[in-house]
Amino acid sequence: MLDKKVAELLNEQVNKEFYSAYLYLDFSIFYEDAGLDGFANWYKIQAQEERDHAMLMMQYLQNNGETVTLEAIAKPDKVLDDKLHVLELGLEHEQYVTSLIHAIYDAAYSVRDFRTMQFLDWFVKEQGEEEKNAEDMIKKMKLFGDDAKSLYMLNSEMAARVYSAPSLVL
Repeated sequence: MLDKKVAELLNEQVNKEFYSAYLYLDFSIFYEDAGLDGFANWYKIQAQEERDHAMLMMQYLQNNGETVTLEAIAKPDKVLDDKLHVLELGLEHEQYVTSLIHAIYDAAYSVRDFRTMQFLDWFVKEQGEEEKNAEDMIKKMKLFGDDAKSLYMLNSEMAARVYSAPSLVL
């Protein structure tokens, strides 16, 4: 049985992961409307990853006898007005999610919940990858985004991303 606070934080995170998926679908729509289908693809896949994260947390809670409570998912409220700014919002959001994962880990650590800490280890590593990917996209956009041919190549690179299911096994 999970500690009450740890279970509560995990349940809240399920809903926050679904919000992340909504946010990234909004980013995808922005890029599709801007004619950058590669970036749209990248964020559609990112949205799928976020849904998978929520599903993993739901399954973990259920595997530990907890009831999952789904809440309303807020409409994304970010103003999407520039291709670079959207990427910067993505990095900002990933840093926020990292802080949330760390808070859950800290709560598990404080009650010596080693099983939950082990479960969260995967998410800690994943967040490091997410932040690195976001930082790399920003660097590339700053380097190449104002040149049409370079932006075309960068968009093509983003279009090549394919979905792969999470490697975490419960």
